[in-house]
Amino acid sequence: MADKIATREAYGNALAELGEKYDFVVLDADLAGATKTGVFKKKFPERFFDCGIAEGNMMTVAAGIATTGKIPFASTFAMFAAGRAFEQIRNSIGYPHLNVKIGATHAGITVGEDGATHQCLEDLALMRTIPGMTVINPADATEARLAVEAAINYEGPVYLRFGRLAVPVLFDENYKFEIGKGVLLADGTDVTLVATGVMVDMALKAKDILAEEGISARVINIHTIKPLDEELIIKAAKETGAIVTAEEHNVIGGLGGAVAEAVSASCPVPVVRVGVEDKFGHSGKVPALLEAYGLTPENIAAKAKIAVSLKK
Repeated sequence: MADKIATREAYGNALAELGEKYDFVVLDADLAGATKTGVFKKKFPERFFDCGIAEGNMMTVAAGIATTGKIPFASTFAMFAAGRAFEQIRNSIGYPHLNVKIGATHAGITVGEDGATHQCLEDLALMRTIPGMTVINPADATEARLAVEAAINYEGPVYLRFGRLAVPVLFDENYKFEIGKGVLLADGTDVTLVATGVMVDMALKAKDILAEEGISARVINIHTIKPLDEELIIKAAKETGAIVTAEEHNVIGGLGGAVAEAVSASCPVPVVRVGVEDKFGHSGKVPALLEAYGLTPENIAAKAKIAVSLKK
């Protein structure tokens, strides 16, 4: 397996691979080359439908297909799925609780030069608010592939978030993926780093930075934002007394919000959030953007020290 691969690449490859095992169809909004659903299209042309640049219509078509008993994957950029087609997802997919899978690629600030209009930093928050919607944000190619298969075998609407940037492959073929279950990646006693998506690798690096300063950090990978693994997070809150969340998303409404809601309800401890601080993105090279918006291992470590200082 390559050292780095974009989760959108893994998504396209997974569709093509799993298409031999499962009977599903794929819809796209004229972006098959970018979303990588073109890999599936080439292999199963009779099961692929290009709906054109009409994302709202694509979601209602997917809803109609779902009523026939087939499983549709509706794919486009996250900004156009969660943003432009929000009403159709809410009313045509969420409200009747249809078995539609939404493959949203190019999420987050790592879209880079495409700029603020395409850097969707609100999708996790938007999708979390739809009753019955399952929201998944894989950390690497392995999780992306496993998430696609888990979504196929799950009855109900699923929002799958994928990125454009090639990211490190963290997990091997023995990795266990289960919807709604977080994964303890490293144990620690002083603070818990709860990360999702591309920030999981950064959280692991932040753990090493903190270790050099004598701070023991626990690292949890949350690939399912909803339903959240509250049991694992609350256990960590009780045992370490402080939490830092890390996400490539607005600090409002995403992983940080979900964790804060869970912890404040039953085990109040300091929760410090690392993410985009309620700002729009802007065009630029990805490394510069990550640095500018504080999405780095160094900033996670700095926020962890603040969280530790807030412990009673």
